[in-house]
Amino acid sequence: MQTVGSILEAKNAPVLTIGPDATVVEAARLMNERHVGSLVVTEGPRVLGIFTERDVLNRVVAAQLEPARTRVREVMTSPVVVCEPAAKRSDCRALMTERRVRHLPVVDRGRLIGMISIGDLIKDEGREQAETIQHLYTYMHGEWPQPVGTA
Repeated sequence: MQTVGSILEAKNAPVLTIGPDATVVEAARLMNERHVGSLVVTEGPRVLGIFTERDVLNRVVAAQLEPARTRVREVMTSPVVVCEPAAKRSDCRALMTERRVRHLPVVDRGRLIGMISIGDLIKDEGREQAETIQHLYTYMHGEWPQPVGTA
């Protein structure tokens, strides 16, 4: 069973953070530029919360707050649900389902080391299933067929 740590190694992507005093506009611009759905809110090494697309909709737009004047600390989700690198993929999927979150910051000994999304878990499960299918096919038929047009 895959762990969060191995998923992070394969992902090899930096975790994006923002300070609590940044404005919602600054956060939204960073999320748009980097094509991400969330930012971890940090102050020094401490994880204070998470700011997500859902926070923008529910806590800013629906509440009719002014994004240029609203600070991330006022509308972030806190406390944030986190996991450790040794956590199993299935445990994280269950936690995300139970808590209705799509992103989990990964914390090791109090230090933020990464972020996984539900998409990362699904991608990793698909990769593992493809490997299993190939292994079983090879076991039953001798060799994995080459795609048409390759030699």
